Parts: sequence; C-alpha cells; structure tokens
Amino acid sequence: MKIQILGPLSAEVNGGSIVPTAGKPRQVLALLALYPGRVMPVPTLMEELWGTTPPASALTTLQTYILQLRRKLGTAMGPGSPAGAKDVLATRHGGYLLQIDGDCVDVHQYEKLVREGRTAFGAGDNEVCAARLRAALDLWSGAPLVDVRVGPVLDIEVVRLQESRLVTVERRIDADLRLGRHTELLAELADLTARHPQHEGLHSQAMVALYRSGRQASALEVYRRLRMRLIDDLGVEPSPQLQRMHQAMLSVDPQLDVLAGPRNTSTFDLFAA
Repeated sequence: MKIQILGPLSAEVNGGSIVPTAGKPRQVLALLALYPGRVMPVPTLMEELWGTTPPASALTTLQTYILQLRRKLGTAMGPGSPAGAKDVLATRHGGYLLQIDGDCVDVHQYEKLVREGRTAFGAGDNEVCAARLRAALDLWSGAPLVDVRVGPVLDIEVVRLQESRLVTVERRIDADLRLGRHTELLAELADLTARHPQHEGLHSQAMVALYRSGRQASALEVYRRLRMRLIDDLGVEPSPQLQRMHQAMLSVDPQLDVLAGPRNTSTFDLFAA
C-alpha cells in the first residue's frame, strides 16, 4: 500500500486506488492513514466527521464507511491476497486501525527524513542536513489533503504539517547558507519572503544571502521593508537579533561572512544575545 497525504489524498494497493469519492469516507481514510498501526478511537473519528454534535445514527454510519473502505481494499488486494481487508483495516476495542508499515505513508517518510536532517544539522554536517531535508520536502506535491474537506481533527493535522514544512524549509536554507550557496538561494528567498511577509527568520536568511552575494543595499532594503510592515501591521519593531544583524551589515561585520557558524545556530540566531 502507498498513501500520500502531502498534497491530494492518494491511496493505492497493487496500483489500484482505494480512495472513496464521497467526502466523509475520505476523511476516515485520511485520519487512519496519518496514524498507521495505531488505534483511532471511534469518538475521534466521529468528532472529525460531525464535530461536537454527531447525529443519532453516527455510529452506524461510521461502520458503513469502514465497510465501504474494506470493500475497496478487498477489491484492490484481490482474491489471492494472504491478508484480508479486515486484517488491514482492523477493528479493535474502541476503534479502528490501519495495519500497515509507517513507510507506506508519505507523512512518515517525511518526518523520518526531517529527524535525520535535524540530527545532521546539530552535528554540523551541513551536506547531509541539506540533502535529507531537500528529500523530505520533495515528497510534497501541494497543501496537505488539499482535496479533502477536513473536520476539526484533520484541520489540526493540516496546520501542524504546514508549519512543519515551513520550519523544514527554513532549516534547509540554514544548511545551504552554511555551504556557501547564497546566490542560488536568492530567487527562492524572494518568493518565500513575499509569501510570508512578517516571517523574521526567512527575512534574515534573505538579508544574509543578499549580503554575501555582494548586494548590501538590497539586504538593507529587505530589513527596511520588514520593519515598516511590522510597525504598520503590528505596532512592533523587529526582534533584537534582527536589529543586531542590521547593524552588523551597516558596519560590515566580518561575522556575516562566516559560512559555518556555531553548531545548532540558525541564520536568524547569528546575532542572538
């Protein structure tokens, strides 16, 4: 089985799709797939489908959705499969679970690669960090579950994954900056800062990339625009470390040219107190 969450929902067995066309069974499949090998409690599934006011027929309807998923599984697995659909989508006390290996789901491949990348970053191995995090990000094909109407439970998961992706992008750029790839990052950082106009970490990376590419004036302009946006929108000044980075650029501080800074230090924290 191969399941993709990081983009449109996809689930295939032997090359055949088992994704239902109806909305609520798709939600059930997505939620089970996020936690392979773990029992998903019935109350959690019901909350996802109907919120805090499930209908009187909720349990029976949920059982119908599970039956529909098992039928799709059974068809895709074929009559010669050593395991039946009930073995793969199993009933347990209080809930249901999808008995598949975590590596069958792209989310779990992504999170494994991210862990490896962060470990490498902490050890100062920037090449491995950048490679692992780039491989993790390559698993994404769009917003998570973009074609699924999510309820309150899946909504939390989608927000978590989107935030994780942004953090992973930022950390991968940290590694690339340590490796001297500042010029190659300019276009990507221009796009990211436009998409996240108040994100100080991404702006600090754009400033450093521009500065190291011989574009000091452009780096200072990035700071000026961010500062005005923060003041106009939120009534606050940039953080102390970003202000210190700005001052370092004005004074041409040699520390800005150091590619591989101290271990565990992000670009944003180059000038942390």
